[in-house]
Amino acid sequence: MRFIHIADTHLGISTFNNLDVEGMNLRERLIYENFLQGVDQIIREKPDVLIHAGDLFDQVRPKTRAYTTVLEALDRLQTADIPLVVIAGNHSMVKTRYTTSPFEVLTYHPSHITAAYSFRYEKVEIGDTIFHLIPNMLQPRHYRIAFDQIETDPGHHHVLVTHGLAHSIRDKRLATVAEYELDNTILSNQFAYIALGHYHNQTQITGNAWYSGSAEYFTYGEIADTKGGLLVDLSRDDVHHITLPCTPMIDLGTISCDGVDVGEITSEIISRIEHTRLPPHAMVQVTLAGLRREHGRGPDMRELIDIQKQLLNLKIRVWGRDEDHPVSTHQDLKTIDYLGEYSSFIDKHQFKNRQKEFVRRCGLDVLKTVMGRHQEMADDH
Repeated sequence: MRFIHIADTHLGISTFNNLDVEGMNLRERLIYENFLQGVDQIIREKPDVLIHAGDLFDQVRPKTRAYTTVLEALDRLQTADIPLVVIAGNHSMVKTRYTTSPFEVLTYHPSHITAAYSFRYEKVEIGDTIFHLIPNMLQPRHYRIAFDQIETDPGHHHVLVTHGLAHSIRDKRLATVAEYELDNTILSNQFAYIALGHYHNQTQITGNAWYSGSAEYFTYGEIADTKGGLLVDLSRDDVHHITLPCTPMIDLGTISCDGVDVGEITSEIISRIEHTRLPPHAMVQVTLAGLRREHGRGPDMRELIDIQKQLLNLKIRVWGRDEDHPVSTHQDLKTIDYLGEYSSFIDKHQFKNRQKEFVRRCGLDVLKTVMGRHQEMADDH
């Protein structure tokens, strides 16, 4: 059995303000195009199965173009006779058992597709392998209930497909709605392979458990991540990386602002962009270290307008003398770890221990509630 493991394509996500000639968000369009090119590349690898470990869509109610992109991908997979096994992730899961899932539409497609989205354990046998599917669940304890229904036998390879945050990388939380931590015992060696989704950096968690990572860079916090998919050959016990099409994200390094004026800083940013062989539509980050009060608001953004037209986005971070980490001058709200920022804020203030834990707990509960409502409102639009 040879299969390809991908996850977290987040079709339908749109960021930045660039529009294409038809008025569509350019970032959104590029993700659709890269996804279909990636499917063509996967087909050329001739796997027995394509596994998608969650967050196919970015919303519970996907945009029409997101749907048609997936239907086009299913057409191509059907022509190549490659089955698709997909589970619901936290972004594309409905909030109750009584709401229609976006995956119900896809199951009407005549291709060989198995979609697990109904808050329960499901399985499918393909060739000599049984795929055990646990989609994103309504509550953390439901993962254990689903897992306890799994039965394995020595006559097959067994592959677990699920979506969540492994305990060993709990500090890498994405602070998204319905992000659940996976019990360590679920990542069991009874499986030949465990295909994980949710964490966007391609990572091996245990000997047999892998996050494929996302193919795309979705925030600047992912700039150092490994992106792509994984080609798994169970007969050879082999897992190796495959590169998939994506919009590039490039770090142009740090500019020291000590002893230079604002004009020189602006000129250095332009120079770095002009002298770097940047691919089309690149997302670019540059860090300014030691920016002082006399520098005012920093680089003159008016002088950067022409150079920005060559890019999908330019992010300028500022690292002041008294700061322990850089901050963005043009903050991408999706890159903020609100829960982590709040905890750091509490730690910097003088509270008695009991007061600190009370304020932390209450504040985090409020933030989680607000974030959940914000996601639901986004899903409704």
